[in-house]
Amino acid sequence: MSLVGTPKKILVVDDNEIVIKTISLKLQGAGYQVLTAMDGSAAVATARKESPDLILLDLSFPPDVDGVAWDGFRIMEWFHRLDAVKRIPIIVITGSDDPTAKQRATNTGAVAFFQKPLEHDYLLRVIRATLGESAK
Repeated sequence: MSLVGTPKKILVVDDNEIVIKTISLKLQGAGYQVLTAMDGSAAVATARKESPDLILLDLSFPPDVDGVAWDGFRIMEWFHRLDAVKRIPIIVITGSDDPTAKQRATNTGAVAFFQKPLEHDYLLRVIRATLGESAK
């Protein structure tokens, strides 16, 4: 829970540095504090430590060094197992053109689903609505 005047924290999880930087700049410009993670284990660790108000999550990730297949669905499943994280809303952002991805993401707990390339103004409106904020 954020104090009055304290920016809400958003965790951006994506394996593409350009996507992370672009989204981070847009979110910071809108007054949010941005946390980032580039793989599943970092995402889980950051979410547990920082308790973000919202998570933006990609679906596709290369395997970790130890070969674990961390995709966005597995990351969401881990988030839902952790008491400190399971109530944080998740918005999926993906470049995947898999026609079943949106339904699967929603079934796994995502509150919204966006295809890349992102329409940032619409994404910000959905983030504000999800966080219960009025339009700025």
